[in-house]
Order: sequence, then C-alpha cells, then structure tokens
Amino acid sequence: MTDAITLATKLVKEFEGCSLTPYTCPAGFWTIGYGNTVLSNGHPVTDLTKPITQDEADTLLLQTLRNVQKQLSNVVKPALTPPQDAALISLTYNIGIGNFERSTLLKLLNAGKINQAAEQFSLWNKSQGQVLSGLTRRRHAERALFLGMS
Repeated sequence: MTDAITLATKLVKEFEGCSLTPYTCPAGFWTIGYGNTVLSNGHPVTDLTKPITQDEADTLLLQTLRNVQKQLSNVVKPALTPPQDAALISLTYNIGIGNFERSTLLKLLNAGKINQAAEQFSLWNKSQGQVLSGLTRRRHAERALFLGMS
C-alpha cells in the first residue's frame, strides 16, 4: 500500500502546478514551487524571493507535507488509513492548519462520523468568497481519496 505522503504529494502536484519563481495565488499570497508560502529556511515568500530549482521545489513540498502530517497527528484523534491521511494532508496544505483545527470536518472526524466528515470537503472550495472550479475539483478528489474511492 502507498504511504500517505506519497499519495498527498501526487494529489497536491496535480492541483497546485509548479512555479519556480514567486507568484501570487488566487487568495493573494506570494507563493513558490507547489503553492508554498514559506521557504525551507522559514522565511515567507515575497516578490523579491529568488527563483528555485525543480529539486528545491520538490524538496520544499515534501518538507511541508511532512510538517502538515505532523500537525494533523496532534489534532486528529482516530487512526487514519493512508488515503484518509493523504486527503487531510492535501486539504490542510491548502487551507492551513488553523482553518482545519476550527473546521466542522475535524469535529465530525474526531466524533467518529467519517461519512459526515467527508461531506465537509466540498465546503472548502472558495477563495475570498468566490467559488473556484479548481478548488471544487480538488475537494472532490480529496473526498474520494478520503472515502477510498480513488
């Protein structure tokens, strides 16, 4: 069976794309690589951030996904399958740990209501109040992975 980080990496790469130079994401944040807002040295990405290599982008993504997985392990109570873990890593990578910690999805998950928690993925498809088709597709893919349907 494939591990959660490998599954999450594939999912994030599919939906984030990669830019080796800084750019602003739809939410208005400076990002680089696969949507990273922070560099491996902990500094935020800005318009003055120097370009990175593909290897650096891949390493930064992997480092960030492992950090997200660690953060999730501190707030998610039930044991997860690798696909469930991967889906939550992808979601949290995108929305941030703070938003995830305050989410109804986490409350339902920790209450053992897996199917109800899965339905919450679709609610995270907006940026600055606007529904984005890319986020809608991503949440559908994350939900399917979470439910073992992909």
